[in-house]
Amino acid sequence: MSANQDKKKLIVEEIKEKIEKAKSIVFIDYRGLNVNNDMKLRREFRKNNCEYKVYKNRLVLRALNDLGITGFEERLQNTLSVAFSYNDETDAARVAKNALADNPTIAIKFGIVDKKFVDEDGIKALAELPSREVLIAKLLGQLNAPAQQLCSVLSATSRNLVYALDAIANKQ
Repeated sequence: MSANQDKKKLIVEEIKEKIEKAKSIVFIDYRGLNVNNDMKLRREFRKNNCEYKVYKNRLVLRALNDLGITGFEERLQNTLSVAFSYNDETDAARVAKNALADNPTIAIKFGIVDKKFVDEDGIKALAELPSREVLIAKLLGQLNAPAQQLCSVLSATSRNLVYALDAIANKQ
């Protein structure tokens, strides 16, 4: 086996590890992206706990097929970069969507969430979702609201009694 084949096998293993670890993956067509904008994009992905890499499509396809994620032969065409989101499913999608405004030459092609294919519109919709922490906070707020309302209703009677006694005391 040649050294080049060994190197490719190592890269395929690296890609497989990243795919298994990632909560979501976004594939971006980066044609027309200049070096400065590419560096800004990489920095933005890093700030959001994502990893942004350019791999050969053939190696990504091999890694996907090895993991049993199939049907990407036609989709892995042209110049594609890969953004792996490890903390939250929405991170890579949000950064990629925001990058479209600054770089109209790039395009979101598709993504993988929970080892399933998601088209471009699905990735853009995913980018619009709040982060997991925000969703949990909203849910907890909704769950806490009935208890707060019950406390308010129960305390209203005693509060009204205090107001009535205060009014009687002020009259005399």
